Amino acid sequence: MRKRIATTALATTVLSLVLTAPALAEGFGKGSGAGEGLAGETNDKVVTFVFFGVMAFFVLVVVVGTIIQNALQKRHDAHEALRTRQRVGW
Repeated sequence: MRKRIATTALATTVLSLVLTAPALAEGFGKGSGAGEGLAGETNDKVVTFVFFGVMAFFVLVVVVGTIIQNALQKRHDAHEALRTRQRVGW
């Protein structure tokens, strides 16, 4: 079983490297494509705005997740209180 998992992992890694190598090496060393991303050349302003966007995204994920968890916890507590009242008879 371990040999099968190791073989599958190795085959997957080799296959992914073989398939991505030509795409990664296409612009390497050429004047027009070397070091240029999908959006073209970038400067400090673009990098800073993207960084702030990533930070804002994760802050929003944490805030929205906390709000959802709080709402679900309130529902859970209300359900537990109802069960306790039914058991006690109040």
